[in-house]
Parts: sequence; structure tokens; C-alpha cells
Amino acid sequence: MPDRGGLTIILVHGAWADGSSWEKVIRGLRAAGLRSTAAPLPLTSWKDDVAALERSIVRAAGPVILVGHAYAGAVIAGTWSEHVKALVYIAALAPDEGETAADVFYRLEPHPKAPKLAPDASGLIWLPEEAFPTAFAPDASPEDHAVLFAVQRPITVPCISTRVGRPLWRDRPSWFLLAENDRMIVSANQQFMAERMNAVTRSHRVDHTPSVTAPHVVVDVIVEAADAVAADH
Repeated sequence: MPDRGGLTIILVHGAWADGSSWEKVIRGLRAAGLRSTAAPLPLTSWKDDVAALERSIVRAAGPVILVGHAYAGAVIAGTWSEHVKALVYIAALAPDEGETAADVFYRLEPHPKAPKLAPDASGLIWLPEEAFPTAFAPDASPEDHAVLFAVQRPITVPCISTRVGRPLWRDRPSWFLLAENDRMIVSANQQFMAERMNAVTRSHRVDHTPSVTAPHVVVDVIVEAADAVAADH
């Protein structure tokens, strides 16, 4: 096993989630000998979220691998920190320069069970409770559905409507966990993004939130990326 000394895995949650969605992955990474931390995103705008992530990178004080779920794929490619050695996408969005997260999210026809989303009177987009078992994490237990709904963080329109600059995945190695059974971001859309990124792609029959429903699969792809980074350094 390559020496991974000093490497930190920064786990970045997407819309309608918080750091607790990574709990099982954090435990798995610890068992694999990897240090990790969950970056808290405000989900108030794409620029705010990138700034929050960069604070987590500074706090790590060393080389990092960024792991983004869903919307957070757009966020992890928005930093240009020299400390970032690789990117890992977990059923994530990867807009290219000049695109928005919404552009790639709505690129193809949505899954029939995908929820209809719209901002409320405060400009916040919430995920309906019934969407957690039907689309967000259909393979999760009822107990996990209850927790996911209870801790969800709403997202705002500026998060998904801001056009991004040159994404970091054009200049860093990347891995992509393609969720074949995803009902939020259809697998064909993920395949398009992964191929465009020239990412190392690992395809599995998992739902949109494998950090909760198949954490070992997520851990495996992160460990693969960590070992590759360690071998190159």
C-alpha cells in the first residue's frame, strides 16, 4: 500500500443533505487508514459554497482529495487550490466552463420518479418528504429516510444558475462513481459527464445516495483515488 501520509479526504455534501450523510463513509475510510472531514456548505450560492470548501481545504493543512456528491460536483471543481490532488465524483454534476449545474442536471429527460422542484416564497428549494424513498435514496431503510428528511438543507437558485469557470477536473485526475439506478441524475447523464471529464469510471447498481445505501462502494473508489495519488507523490 502506498504511503498516504498527510492526505485528507474532504467529503462535500450536495443539495438536501449535510455532513451526516457521509457518516458510514467516514467510518469506512477510517477503517482503511484514511483521515477524512466533511465540509459544511451553506448552499446559499455556488460562490458561497466554493468559498466554504476552500476554508475546509485550508483547515486540512496539507494535500487533499475532494469528494463531491450530486450538486457538490460543481463545487469541488470550482476551487483552484494547489493542495487538491484529485477529485472524486459520487453520482455528481460536472458542468464545464460556461455551464451551470442546472444545465447538466436538466440535460436529459428526468427519471419518471424524479421530484418536481421549485423555490418557495423565501427562494429556497426543499425536497418533499416522499422524494427521499422514491428518488433520493430508494435503497435506504425507513429509519435512514427519516433522518435524511429531518437533516436536509435547502438549496437556492444561485447555486445551480451560476455559470462556472474552467473546472478543476480539466487539470486534476478524477474518478467517477456512476450510479446506475439513480433517479435524481439519470445514469446516461452521468456517463456523458464522466466521459467528458476523462474520469476513471466505476459503475455500480446503486441509487443516488450510495454514501448511505452502499458506503463500501463509495469507500472503495475513494481508496483507489488515494492510493493513486500516494503512488504519484
